[in-house]
Amino acid sequence: MFKVSPAVRKITAALIASLAMLPGIAIEGELALDYRMNEQIVQVPAGLENRAMLETTVFRPNGPGPFPLLVINHGKDPGSPSAQPRDRFYHMATAFVKRGYAVMVPMRQGFANSTGRYRDRGCNMTANGYLQAEDIRSTLEYARAQSWIDKDHIVVAGQSYGGLATMALGTQQLPGVRGLINFAGGLRDDSDRCAWRSALVSAFAEYGANSKVPSLWMYGENDSLFGPDLANRLHEAFAQAGGKARLIEFPSFKRDAHGMLASRDGEKIWLNDTMQFLKGVGMPTEVLYDVPAPPMPARTEFAKVEDIEAVPFLSENGRRAYADYLTKMTPRAFAVSPSGAWTWAEEGESPEARALATCSAKSTEPCKLYSIDDYVVWNGERVDAAEKASMTASIAAPADANAPGAVGSTVPVAKPVPAAN
Repeated sequence: MFKVSPAVRKITAALIASLAMLPGIAIEGELALDYRMNEQIVQVPAGLENRAMLETTVFRPNGPGPFPLLVINHGKDPGSPSAQPRDRFYHMATAFVKRGYAVMVPMRQGFANSTGRYRDRGCNMTANGYLQAEDIRSTLEYARAQSWIDKDHIVVAGQSYGGLATMALGTQQLPGVRGLINFAGGLRDDSDRCAWRSALVSAFAEYGANSKVPSLWMYGENDSLFGPDLANRLHEAFAQAGGKARLIEFPSFKRDAHGMLASRDGEKIWLNDTMQFLKGVGMPTEVLYDVPAPPMPARTEFAKVEDIEAVPFLSENGRRAYADYLTKMTPRAFAVSPSGAWTWAEEGESPEARALATCSAKSTEPCKLYSIDDYVVWNGERVDAAEKASMTASIAAPADANAPGAVGSTVPVAKPVPAAN
């Protein structure tokens, strides 16, 4: 069993409970680390003369180890890399910690709170992959120097831009690295005169010609960035050049297969093929620890989740927002406040915590969760029609509920689902 001390269980339960009561909960980055998996943030030296420091999330089982290692590499959001939140790949990390692995998720130079400068070579996809691979190599060197890492049992995975960088890394001699996993790897550049698809094919051909590590690839049918035709071109170029890779083309996943790895439900897609691949390269696959799920509010009989009129405190705009929320995919959560604030969040990590945090930041009174997934967790009083009308008349939201000063707001799909790469 994965042992968690009673004190930590009590603290974790108290945190979840308090989220529903505190009006001042701040942003996602201020939420507590997950001590059930010994989550911590370390600084990994990288770059010229190790002057840069990579903000790196670490998960690991209890005990001194040594543990086999999984390194997971992130993609790139649109906009400034420094504005990109810290990636955790929480769901995949959980599956691997259960199997006795340590997991490291480095934010490369210029991303999130990592120092150094984000570097790219425009439409030269081959060079882009090599540049990003340098930081992954630095992470591996750091990891191999730690007493709690099994230096002979390492696997490296990457999603989107991180997948491209992972395959570029595979052209090097990598002590202890037994396999690479490429989840929807690539990089998209829609700037003028950039034939990015052909540039990606050329990059993967070069990586294949110099490949030194076997790899597993996973691309989805409805991937908005790298669809089946391109995925097959990339794989064919890699394999024909001499690279060893198995391509898994999985069926459509929710709205966009590109975000599969970030989804709670993605494990149903990637787990079995990944475990088969790991077994083939001599990596452990047996579940060794129980990582208990975080405590969640209990289902109540207050109302059916689809009963829009039962939701308290909502203005007309809020009711429209709740109707829209009901069309979203799970995991999802909706939070409300007596002040009229409302927020929903879907997919990614901890939508319930994200919804509460954003709602509380907008509200003058404490926010509470109303529903999670397909059930209601609200245990407050029902607000009758007359009372609701008197409250919402004074708190009606602007026509654009996402405009500055709006009472309500939505929380977009959480990282690490990249919109561009």
